[in-house]
Amino acid sequence: MEQQSNRTRRRTARRKSAAAAKAGSGCKRAGAVTLHFSNPDFFPHVSDPFHLDISAVARAGDDLFLACDETASVERLSRIDDATFDDQRHFPLSDFFDLPAGPEAEIDIEGLAIADDCLWIAGSHALKRKKPKREEHTSPEALSRMLEIVREPNRYFLGCVPLEKDGDGRMSLVAKKGGRKARAVKLSKKRSDLIKWLDDDAHLAPFFDIPSKENGFDIEGLAVHGGRIWLGLRGPVLLGYAVILELELEPKGKTFKARKIEDGRRYRKHLIDTRGLGVRDLRFDGDDLLVLAGPTMTSDGPARVYRWKDAPANTVSGVVATPDVTVVTELPHEHKTDHPEGLELWPEAGPTGMLVLYDSPAKTRVGPRDFSLTADIFTLSKA
Repeated sequence: MEQQSNRTRRRTARRKSAAAAKAGSGCKRAGAVTLHFSNPDFFPHVSDPFHLDISAVARAGDDLFLACDETASVERLSRIDDATFDDQRHFPLSDFFDLPAGPEAEIDIEGLAIADDCLWIAGSHALKRKKPKREEHTSPEALSRMLEIVREPNRYFLGCVPLEKDGDGRMSLVAKKGGRKARAVKLSKKRSDLIKWLDDDAHLAPFFDIPSKENGFDIEGLAVHGGRIWLGLRGPVLLGYAVILELELEPKGKTFKARKIEDGRRYRKHLIDTRGLGVRDLRFDGDDLLVLAGPTMTSDGPARVYRWKDAPANTVSGVVATPDVTVVTELPHEHKTDHPEGLELWPEAGPTGMLVLYDSPAKTRVGPRDFSLTADIFTLSKA
């Protein structure tokens, strides 16, 4: 009887989730914003044009901070008018940190967030597998190339840089402001302290040696709320549940150390039912955590925005109750293009306004001569 009752509850929850997804699929596109970047020759070591590989976004008033997953820098664009951001400013993170692989090796920045006058930055912490290049290699050579798994030390970055207005009234990254300094979790050429803190985690540790996009460990979302750091994982996804980690960092000399916050552990672990999707970005809307979710692997698939109601009220690790996580909307996506990758609140479009950036943007989003990129603005449900 008990088993039958549990099955009934699970079926009911799945039906409600499916109904919510269907109801949310008609999200309203409220406009667009055009982002203008400098000539991509400014990034000679980047294989693809910078504006085609934007992976994270965070907003501070009239300034947008953006990152490309192939660089070790953050870019600032400033508002020109309601639909245009321009005047790019380049901030190499090597100006603030001693990066173990040097200033040009990528951090694979996948998360940006602003809190307490600081810009928080998260690298993916992920391994990558060498891609086969059939146009350059024979079939056996391409197969052999896929045996190579690369560990890039800069990817283990997690830290923040203070923000301060410059002479033009624009927000800029500075090494120190008041009592705040540029700090990061300790990292080396092998790994970061974050991986050390997670090293004996029964759910996550088996995935540390698996490359990203193959359900390996891969951070792609970052949010900050009340001194608590939230990291969304694209992988691993466990039985259809996405993983969100929570930390409380405190200064320790020039670095950050995580407090012990649960049974001697330095993190909490929250699992939310995304029906097999991994986290692509996080953003707090008041006390609710918005979760942009998409495919864990490299394949095409749906992209949804979930609302985790009153996420900070969850102060123990566990599987989040189904009623607390609702589908806000299913975002439009195209085959091989326009994969939703970043989101930010956009109050100009109303209390539910949201800016959405895309990976592999469609040609219609990209300026062929002016290195511009178009992002969408949606209005989302509060339900």
